[in-house]
Amino acid sequence: MPYHLAQINIACTVAPLDSPVMHDFVANLDRINAVAESAAGFVWRLKGDGNDATSLRPYEDERIIVNMSVWASIDDLFKYAYYSDHTEIFRRRAEWFVKMTTPAVALWWIEAGHIPTVDEAKHKLELIEENGPTSLAFTFKQRFTVEEMMAARVG
Repeated sequence: MPYHLAQINIACTVAPLDSPVMHDFVANLDRINAVAESAAGFVWRLKGDGNDATSLRPYEDERIIVNMSVWASIDDLFKYAYYSDHTEIFRRRAEWFVKMTTPAVALWWIEAGHIPTVDEAKHKLELIEENGPTSLAFTFKQRFTVEEMMAARVG
């Protein structure tokens, strides 16, 4: 069975999305999402009422927005995140988002064809907070392979 990489990242906005301070972030969403969708290895991304997921509020704190996507490989996601037009927006994150005190990014392996739910993704963030990165939920800095995940399931 082939596997894909799922990811969630959450962020706490410094102001409501319709405020002037958030304008550049919101104005770039469609463009950056189009970059993702045309990137090598892109499989799927979460969408809410519009063309992005900013309408979804899965946390009690209404300022927390969520982004989720699925990729053919960790390298494909890494190239998109750090070597595409996404990078210019990522570098400006301090303008729009409060630094999180809990994990904001989780990566995990899923069977190809599976679409992760927001609840599943939130659980992956909780796993990192409770246990640090493991083969069940990890980060770019501490990666795990599909084989390591499979071995952990068996063991």
